[in-house]
Amino acid sequence: MTSTSEGNQVNAPIVAGGHTRIRPFNTRDTYPEQSLDNDLCQAVVAGNTIYVRGQIGQDLDTSESVGVGDVAAQAERAMANIDLLLRESGARMEHLVKLTIYLVDPRYREAVYRVVGRWTRGVHPISTGVVVSALARPEWLVEVDAVAVLPGGAR
Repeated sequence: MTSTSEGNQVNAPIVAGGHTRIRPFNTRDTYPEQSLDNDLCQAVVAGNTIYVRGQIGQDLDTSESVGVGDVAAQAERAMANIDLLLRESGARMEHLVKLTIYLVDPRYREAVYRVVGRWTRGVHPISTGVVVSALARPEWLVEVDAVAVLPGGAR
């Protein structure tokens, strides 16, 4: 978390609609080159379920793209982001139940799934792979979103 000069937490969790929003942001800050103005967040805790926004090769604190041109490096950052967001939500990787992996080229599948496999060893989530024509920025090659469920009452 970063702080403003007034001492307020930027991206501090907020509760809206009865659910906790992790790392709220506005798309005008994340995508300054696009004419957008949407309030979103990186993860939502709804009861015992955590929904993680699609993660790419991007630093969560600076919004800087990392691993440009390197699909394995982008997958590594996406999975590290998921791990961080789950921890900030009160969960761990072992709580993962579903991943959706979006690739801009089917030839990236092996490299990406090797990275994902390292992060999910012993977890056994379900996974869906989808090949898409593009992601939100041309330098992004892979995006991974996740759903995790805490055991009843744990948090």
